[in-house]
Amino acid sequence: MILYPAIDLKDGQCVRLLHGDMDKATVFNNSPANQAEHFVKDGFSWLHVVDLNGAIEGKSVNTAAVQSILESISIPVQLGGGIRTLEGIEGWIEAGVSRVILGTVAVHDPELVKKAARLWPEQIAVAVDVRDGKVAVDGWTGLSELSAIDLSRRFEDAGVAGLIITDISRDGALTGVNVEGVGELADAVSIPVIASGGVATVADIERLKARKGVKIAGAILGRSLYAGTIQPAEALTVAAA
Repeated sequence: MILYPAIDLKDGQCVRLLHGDMDKATVFNNSPANQAEHFVKDGFSWLHVVDLNGAIEGKSVNTAAVQSILESISIPVQLGGGIRTLEGIEGWIEAGVSRVILGTVAVHDPELVKKAARLWPEQIAVAVDVRDGKVAVDGWTGLSELSAIDLSRRFEDAGVAGLIITDISRDGALTGVNVEGVGELADAVSIPVIASGGVATVADIERLKARKGVKIAGAILGRSLYAGTIQPAEALTVAAA
């Protein structure tokens, strides 16, 4: 299982939100590049970056911060937040992003996502952000009528690299991961699934790994790393077992 430490960008700073609420942001590092270097030193092999302002505005906003991260580390980066055009995807891949995450556009324009997956094989992931059983859009400020499985099945044969499922009610809350919800999606599709939201302790990683059924491909670690409820070395050992 791959563990992805998360850097969420708001106004150029590395923050964590509670339940995706932009008014409930805690700044953890004024230098996202410094934070990225810290995660590399911890031994992580991937980095998960989200442009929070971009997710709400529908276009890349924290561009300078993302570029500073790309320039400062050599491990692969997956980036989401406000990327909704083929030009935007191409720009970030050319800038050095290894995987682009598409969320809102996957709901509104699935054909664009499929085209992107053809143009950039294994470099497109779909964000499946769930609140009250429905997929959220526009930086989690709106709700669609789609369930996680409905959305994910659209891309079953499209060649997307993965599905990142986030339980918004648990995001940033350190309440434990929704193993049942993640597992239900993993069993319903053939696309690799990455768990996000509420991964609070190493026990959560163990629970994701121990569930019967399709293996969970990865987990995103946010507040747990910043708050110290997960120690990187122990988590990486468990994930690799």
